[in-house]
Amino acid sequence: MIVTVVSVPDGGTTTVSVPEARRRLATDRFLLLGVELPEAEGPAEGPAEGPAEEPVVRQLGLDDEDLEWFGRPGGSPRAEFLGDTAGFVVPVVRAGQVHQVHALASETFLVVVHWGRRAGLAGDIRALVRRERPRDAVAALFLLLQEALSTFRRAAVQALLQVEELEDDMFEARRPEQIYRLSQLRRHSAVLHHALLPYLQGVDEVITRRMLSPDFPVERQRLAQEFQRAARLVLADIESLQDATRRAFASYGSLVAGEQNGVINRLAIVSVIFLPLSFLTGFFGMNFEFLTNRLETRDEFWLLAVGLQLVAVVGSLFLLHRSRIWRRLRDDD
Repeated sequence: MIVTVVSVPDGGTTTVSVPEARRRLATDRFLLLGVELPEAEGPAEGPAEGPAEEPVVRQLGLDDEDLEWFGRPGGSPRAEFLGDTAGFVVPVVRAGQVHQVHALASETFLVVVHWGRRAGLAGDIRALVRRERPRDAVAALFLLLQEALSTFRRAAVQALLQVEELEDDMFEARRPEQIYRLSQLRRHSAVLHHALLPYLQGVDEVITRRMLSPDFPVERQRLAQEFQRAARLVLADIESLQDATRRAFASYGSLVAGEQNGVINRLAIVSVIFLPLSFLTGFFGMNFEFLTNRLETRDEFWLLAVGLQLVAVVGSLFLLHRSRIWRRLRDDD
């Protein structure tokens, strides 16, 4: 376990030992603490066991029965107030994957736990601290929550741009790999929506309940309202991505249907040309008395057999040229 302390004035970080972090949590008036756990302890590995894997809350001196979930891998998104502390399981997007970050805030400290460097928000939080300079741990917590939302917004916007580029490419040249890529982006939008929606519902319920309390400070009400407004915008971006993927699938289907219509039109033209020829061939192949007794010369045969077929072909082409099918096929080409 790697424990770092984020300096509020300049956003710098200092690595400290677990006993030192425990001491500072008990004495400092304002402390931002980041805890990085190995990726092997992530959600796929299950809960830690054995004496060497003591829970994070106990190692940091935050032992509480209601905080047993804090620092444990896995679990669903969470947002709850526990007396003077607030605990969150926050989803974040890193490299196209949804990870979880645990956050615990009180009046004096903010502790953030993540697994591996890829899932963390350490660099983002340092930049936010340097720019915003939060006055207390609660303000820093809302910065963390806002930055987690920003990861979803960036992922949604990037995927939306890819969908629009694929849709433009489809109209120029349709290829099979485009539908596969669209399927991946549609799945990605579903993952983002599935990860964010339960979390936002839980956070919105908790924040709304706290805002109804008369002792909730006005400044924190403003921070909560800004977070709720940003959450609605991010959720709208993800829903726009879902709509865009559906529209792109519909466009792909329309292009396929258009190509099939073109093939059907060409088959109709061939049928119109050869149907009279087939009729004439079948007619003159019958042993009627007129055909066997009256057509005695070669000239009569060529006149009827070839002349009628030429008239049929020319007439068919003339009718096709005057019809909508020919004009539609010409326009498509």
